Amino acid sequence: MQLAKLTFITEDGSQTIQALYNPEKYSVNKSVQYAEIGIPGLDEPVLQFIRGQNEKVTLDLFFDTTEQGMADSVADVRTLTLSVYNLLIVDTETHAPPRFSIEWGAGYSLFGQGFTSQLCVLESMNEEFTLFAPTGEPLRAKLTVTIRMAASVELQFKENPRHSPDRTTMVTVSRGQRISDIAYQQYGDPTQWRPIADANPSIGNPRFLTAGTILTIPSLRGGSS
Repeated sequence: MQLAKLTFITEDGSQTIQALYNPEKYSVNKSVQYAEIGIPGLDEPVLQFIRGQNEKVTLDLFFDTTEQGMADSVADVRTLTLSVYNLLIVDTETHAPPRFSIEWGAGYSLFGQGFTSQLCVLESMNEEFTLFAPTGEPLRAKLTVTIRMAASVELQFKENPRHSPDRTTMVTVSRGQRISDIAYQQYGDPTQWRPIADANPSIGNPRFLTAGTILTIPSLRGGSS
């Protein structure tokens, strides 16, 4: 059986970066952001979900050029690590670093989210050189990279749809939160703020919400607009 190598493939398919050695281990990090809503008289603040954070994978990649020689004929290991470093450099066409996908065996994903298309970006890279030729060229390097998932809005709603438009729910207003923000959070559409305003006449001017106010979020089923 042929060994599957960890491979990065840029979104436009112009570049394929294959690990010289597969990582021995990697870590996955996923977190969410909550806001604390202070309400007078309560022992603890109310937690209001704000949004999820991008999933991150951190791993080490090793590169070595000693097979090409260590004295008379040497190869600078940076000729191999440069391709990974370039994933942090702004592309002149897109004005952003390139997005890429990760392959490591058929149907296997480093990320736990389970999106069918898992484009990601390189968030950071630390390069450590551990072996040098007598003339000073680095021959061995360890890269510690953090890769961040970059799923599009369309893909997130397609593969993890929100069901709150089909039922009435309650939310607590966070400090500085606008009614259009709540509409986007609940319905995926900031322009659908009017049903929320109509369901909560006591708020007065919907442009100015008071932190700690509990709002009724009506169902959009039945033609609300």
